[in-house]
Amino acid sequence: MKQILIVGAGHEFPKAPFAFLRSIRENERVHARALFFRPVDYSALAAAGAWNNIVPFLDLEDNEKEVIACHKAQFARQCEQSNIPFSIQANDSEWNRDLLIKESRFADLILISGENFYGETDKSQPNQYLREALHHAECPVLLIPENFTTIQHLFMAYDGSRESIFAIKEFCNLFPSLTDLPTEFLYMHEDADTAIPDLDNLQQFTRLKFESMSFSKLDFNAVEYFSTWISGKKNVLLVSGSFGRSALSYIGKRSFARDIIHDHQVPVFIAHP
Repeated sequence: MKQILIVGAGHEFPKAPFAFLRSIRENERVHARALFFRPVDYSALAAAGAWNNIVPFLDLEDNEKEVIACHKAQFARQCEQSNIPFSIQANDSEWNRDLLIKESRFADLILISGENFYGETDKSQPNQYLREALHHAECPVLLIPENFTTIQHLFMAYDGSRESIFAIKEFCNLFPSLTDLPTEFLYMHEDADTAIPDLDNLQQFTRLKFESMSFSKLDFNAVEYFSTWISGKKNVLLVSGSFGRSALSYIGKRSFARDIIHDHQVPVFIAHP
């Protein structure tokens, strides 16, 4: 049984992550756990200059706690209706990176809305909170756009690196029921003469994992053009190892995965060693 952690932050309930959870439940035994955060640190706002009139901030804090209580109740109700065993973290405070790290350490997968994670604080995703969550999570993360319906095709971003292979392995371990979908391995390089690295090894390895595979070389700069390329694809999921801890910790800078998250185009599975 897998432990799936749904993380919500802000005023909106993570509807798309829960819809994906239900789709997983059709083929997998899962335990769902919820973690919700308040959208704003009101104590910091008060310290910044509101000490003479702190009552409105305390009222806002109480209102935000009520919102989280409603989200918890909605999560419990929907889990019961879908026959999904569940638990809920007691937190009703603002963003806490250490708490996310601890919860992710004991989870197999995190589901997050790619649009609504602290969306009222900064709608330009990935905002600073989402970047921090992706960077520090100790398990894979699946970002899901709110228009999610179904998955009919998989795209695997591959560059021959340890990170890209790690993400592919993690996806296979977590979603064996999805590996029978048509799967395309994508290598992107603007030099047309550059071949897919270690293609023979990749083909030998992946034929043990996937039912239907293809391998494509896209002759363009991924950062500049991949978001436009994938925008024409429907009902697909992208697997990426692009958000790492060290050499790949440029999460705040522009990357092809960042642009896809920003445009809320497709679900993005992110895993790093």
